[in-house]
Amino acid sequence: PEIKVLVPLIKVRGNKLVAITSNSDSFLGQQADFILNAFVEKEACPNNLAPTTSTTAQLVIGDALAVCLLDLKGFSSKDFAKFHPGGSLGCVEYFVSLFFNTMDIKVPFDMNGENEDLFFLSNGHISPVFYSVLARKGYFPVEELNTFRLIDSRLQGHPTTHEGLPGIRVASGSLGQGLSVAIGAAQSKKLNNDPKTVFVLMGDGELQEGQNWEALMYAAAKGVDNIIATVDLNGKQIDGTTDDVLHMGDVAEKFKAFGWDVLTLKEGNNVEKIIATLATAKSKLGRQKPIVILMETEMGNGVDFMMHTHAWHGKAPNDEQLENALAQNIETLGDY
Repeated sequence: PEIKVLVPLIKVRGNKLVAITSNSDSFLGQQADFILNAFVEKEACPNNLAPTTSTTAQLVIGDALAVCLLDLKGFSSKDFAKFHPGGSLGCVEYFVSLFFNTMDIKVPFDMNGENEDLFFLSNGHISPVFYSVLARKGYFPVEELNTFRLIDSRLQGHPTTHEGLPGIRVASGSLGQGLSVAIGAAQSKKLNNDPKTVFVLMGDGELQEGQNWEALMYAAAKGVDNIIATVDLNGKQIDGTTDDVLHMGDVAEKFKAFGWDVLTLKEGNNVEKIIATLATAKSKLGRQKPIVILMETEMGNGVDFMMHTHAWHGKAPNDEQLENALAQNIETLGDY
């Protein structure tokens, strides 16, 4: 069947993925090379790489990887007074790797989440990247992305459940709470003899919230060993660097002291490294210790003027800045 690929990165020829980018030194070119090396002998759209529902676009992983980066920048406009591009851009590669490679999940969405992996987003303000990946995975139409933060939209600035948006399991954005929810879900799976895994993403700034440390202590004490937490260590939060706002010392040693198995990922914006680290984390499940990945990322990754600063944690670019940002990446605004 014909597969619609919306970004000129990867296309389908027969049942193989074929790179059509000519610049192997570019970000997208490097991702294309990796995708082809990883999946060259696989069918173009095996079930774990493409949406299984009849959305407007059936996407291969290369398309999802590329357009995820762009979808969220499409939300940046003068129509929105507040937006969180920095953390969203910094976690693009993590989300795509998790949803299109690592997790065993069901489409369409099942709120009960039985016999499938679960994901919880604790730092809910990076909803743009979350919504983009959910749409590209097939949970809801890509066109719905253009309703982001509008009145009566299901795509609120922070994810909520009462609008019934597929893929959202808990309202989040009140920082410090996501880990507790994920641990509860993990224990529920163990009680129900459900062998699947619970994943949760947290920001490093929210580790300043005390509830996290209660949860960390509890999970280790109770042997919750079917959870993989990831901390986005970008070193920045809304008021400055995490060191300036509230220095937390050696985060890895703190997690170890609380009884967690700690993995460190230095290249948190590298798809291949993320997939490998997630695989290592999965290999450590079931050993009576919860697992955390400390993932070092660059806030605003992919847009030069948003990188290496906390300034873009929570503001939208103006029209000129948006044009500059889009010029650095392939635009997908026409999709919606």
